[in-house]
Amino acid sequence: MQTPPDVVEITLDLMRIESTSGHEGEVITFVEQLLAGRGWTTQRIPVSPGRDDILATASDAPLVTLSTHLDTVPPYIAPSRTADRITGRGACDAKGIAAAMICAAERLRDAKLPVALLFVVGEETCHDGAHAANDAYQRGLVPPTSRALINGEPTESRLALGTKGAVRMTVRTSGRAVHSAYPQLGASATLGLVRLLAEIETIELPRDPVLGETTVNIGMLSGGIADNVVAPWAEARLMARLVGPVDDVVTAVKRWVGDRGTVDVGVSIPPVHLGTIPGVETSVVAFATDIPALTRWGTPYLFGPGSVHVAHTDDEHIDIGELRAAVGIYERLAREAF
Repeated sequence: MQTPPDVVEITLDLMRIESTSGHEGEVITFVEQLLAGRGWTTQRIPVSPGRDDILATASDAPLVTLSTHLDTVPPYIAPSRTADRITGRGACDAKGIAAAMICAAERLRDAKLPVALLFVVGEETCHDGAHAANDAYQRGLVPPTSRALINGEPTESRLALGTKGAVRMTVRTSGRAVHSAYPQLGASATLGLVRLLAEIETIELPRDPVLGETTVNIGMLSGGIADNVVAPWAEARLMARLVGPVDDVVTAVKRWVGDRGTVDVGVSIPPVHLGTIPGVETSVVAFATDIPALTRWGTPYLFGPGSVHVAHTDDEHIDIGELRAAVGIYERLAREAF
C-alpha cells in the first residue's frame, strides 16, 4: 500500500512550477506523472497546441468529479512556507485546492467510491480548458457518467450558494480633432466619455435575492492622440458582474449611453445557482468560475480553502490548517453529492 499523499508537499510541488495561463504544459505533465504513479488512469484532453487538460479516473464509470484549474495569473511568485502558512502564486488559486482534491480523491478511491479528478487550463483567461472538457464529455471521449461536479475556488471553506456571472463591454465616444488652443472648433471624445462615466452609478441594474446586486467596474480608460489635440476618440472597458440574464444588463447600459456613444459587447458568463449540502456553511461569491462551461459534468458545487481577497495579489497565501481540513471536507462533499 502506498503512503498517503501529503497535501502540503503536493501544494509546494505544484507551486514550484510556473504555469501562468497559456504556459501550463509542465504542470499538466507533473500532475499526469504523479497520478499515474499512484495508480490512476490518466487521459489528456487537448485544448490548444501544447496545452491539455488532465482527467484521472479510478473506475470506468465515475459518478463524482473533483475539478479545479492549474493555470495562474502572472507574475510567477515562488512558494515559501512557515509553520502555519504557504505563500506564493497559486497557494489558494488554485494549486492548494488541487492538492487537497488529490488527497481527498485518494481516500475516496481507497473506499471504492467512483471518483474522478479533472484539472483544466485557461480558467484565468477564457475558460478554454473547461470548454474543451465539456466538449470531450459531450462527444463521449471521456466517461459520460459524472452526476456531480465539485469545483474548487477559494471560498473561505464555505460552500457557495451561487456565483455571479460576468460580461465585458466597451463604451466608445467619438469627437473631432482640432488644435487644443481652439477647442470650440472641435469636439472632445474624452470629455464626452468622462461626463458619461460620471453617471454610471445612476444605471438601474438587476438584483437577485441570493446573488445580490449587479456591479459594474470601469477597468480601463484610453483615448486621444496628443496633449495638444482635442481627442477624436475615447473608450472605457467595463466588466459587469451579473446576477441574471446578460441581456438585461446590456440593455440597461445601452439605454444609459443612448446616442452619446456606442457599446460593444464581449464575452459573457452566466450566473449560476449551486448545490448545497446540509451542515456545510454557505456563502455567495462574486467571481466567475469554470462551472458555466462544465454543464455536462453533473450537479455543480463550489468549495475551496483560502480567500479570493488574497488571490491574484503579491501576498497570495493559504493557511496550512485550513488546507488540511479541506481534504476531509472534499471527501465529505463527494460522498454526499452522489
